[in-house]
Amino acid sequence: MSGSPAPGPTVEPSGPRGPLRGIRVLELASIGPIPFCGMVLSDMGADVIRLDRTAGAALPQQVLDRGRRSIAVDLKQPDGLALVLDLVATSDVLIEGYRPGVAERLGIGPEACLARNPRLVYGRMTGWGRSGPLADRAGHDINYLAVAGALGAFGRAGEPPVPPLSIIADLGAGGLLLAYGITCALFERATSGTGQVVDAAMLDGTALFMGPWLEAQQAGTWNDARGTNNLDSGAPFYDSYRCADGEYVAVGALEPQFYARLLEGLDLDAASIPDRQDPANWPALRALFAERFSTMTRDEWAGRFAGVDACVAPVLKLAEVPRHPQIAAGATIVSVDGTVHPAPAPRLDRTPGAIAGRASQPGADTDEVLADLGYDEQTVASLRARGVVA
Repeated sequence: MSGSPAPGPTVEPSGPRGPLRGIRVLELASIGPIPFCGMVLSDMGADVIRLDRTAGAALPQQVLDRGRRSIAVDLKQPDGLALVLDLVATSDVLIEGYRPGVAERLGIGPEACLARNPRLVYGRMTGWGRSGPLADRAGHDINYLAVAGALGAFGRAGEPPVPPLSIIADLGAGGLLLAYGITCALFERATSGTGQVVDAAMLDGTALFMGPWLEAQQAGTWNDARGTNNLDSGAPFYDSYRCADGEYVAVGALEPQFYARLLEGLDLDAASIPDRQDPANWPALRALFAERFSTMTRDEWAGRFAGVDACVAPVLKLAEVPRHPQIAAGATIVSVDGTVHPAPAPRLDRTPGAIAGRASQPGADTDEVLADLGYDEQTVASLRARGVVA
């Protein structure tokens, strides 16, 4: 896996394509879970319009903000609020990630928007939820993980919890579950003809993800002592090991048949090493595995275990990911104008998703979006002259 990173196959943006084609989404510009939600909806064919500020708007993120148009509006001006409500009237979905009460104060809360468009699916994202003692408090991924019981399970025995990248609460339990709730509401609307509010919270989603471990803890099969269980670095057959070149391999040989293949690849005889069923033997096994893995480079081990069901994989740096044979074969990573992107997922065989377009600068599509609303050139020029749009 050494060498310069490959960008992945080059693709051209295709415009809206996928099962959500014909659905219009108004995204109130935010960070973290909201742009991720907008991205996955766009990838599946939705026409996503990002509502940016007229001044001080953040520059677009080339990956996370892909596939939508941008209109810049000053919501503090009455004409700006009226314009946004016109957009609401022509949209199927609105997504926002403000703290509780902010959207209402701006005049674009659920009551105002659903009065204008009863078919609207109003998607909201908060960290802690909309009620309770922490509802108005600031927070980040690490905080929601902490309170939901996830953070306490990350890390090695006797060491502090280790925060993972902010993909769990922010993107998975936040943005992705919001997108799921929105598609559920759109499905229901096809029968009822009526929209509704989808209220997503990163804390709720993280707690949902912890369901299997809540069950295991209650059943007595999960130990709350961090780093002592099968799946949390406690078991030597489910961990990562340093190789001769300083790189790492990941081992996940949980089942007996995979463990047997692991031992074969390490030239170890099961009868002559400690029994893995006894956790008291785990430190000795870990030391043995660590010594063996230290004798070859990561890529040499990857080659030895290639095609073998031992659940051993190289631990790749981000720049190496596009070069991995499985990633390349599936076009899991692609390139748009020289920027590396994850391809849309999941894969649909009849109505596949696609990267609809490049990231737009704030306000870049204001004229086009207003034209779609029926605003004539004179009206647009007047709005721009008064700073209502930019």
